[in-house]
Amino acid sequence: MNTTVYTGRETNWTSVVVGVAMTLPLIGLAAASTGSVRNPGFLVLALVLIGILVEIVTASDVRATCGGQGVSVHWGFVGWPRMRYALGDIADASIVRVPWWGVSFGFWWTPSRTVCTVRTGPALRLRLTSGRTVTVTVPDPHAAVAALRAAGEHA
Repeated sequence: MNTTVYTGRETNWTSVVVGVAMTLPLIGLAAASTGSVRNPGFLVLALVLIGILVEIVTASDVRATCGGQGVSVHWGFVGWPRMRYALGDIADASIVRVPWWGVSFGFWWTPSRTVCTVRTGPALRLRLTSGRTVTVTVPDPHAAVAALRAAGEHA
């Protein structure tokens, strides 16, 4: 029975802090122009504050577990959004390097791929049997791939 499991958590508080710092001027402008609820500045202020809260709750970190059950990915404090990929749905697991100019911090979905990245550097890439690719930031992608390969050998 295979019990090799990899669990990793990668955080990016720098991105959250920079995002909040970049919105501070917007908050200041909206607050200065807010005189009543009918003023559009109030709406801008509310939307910016909601956006900051959503980023902190969902996009501050990504947690991944790899092993005999496949791959499970959870975002942020509340673990949402979350994705699960069964071992039978994974055709191949590899390590890719996410370049600084090509990283899109956060959760991105297109018809052919899913990207869950919070930093540049090495990441886990899954090629699913459906043809989709899934890229996930993990602290040690070599250990994640090894856990998946060990689980595949014992399946």
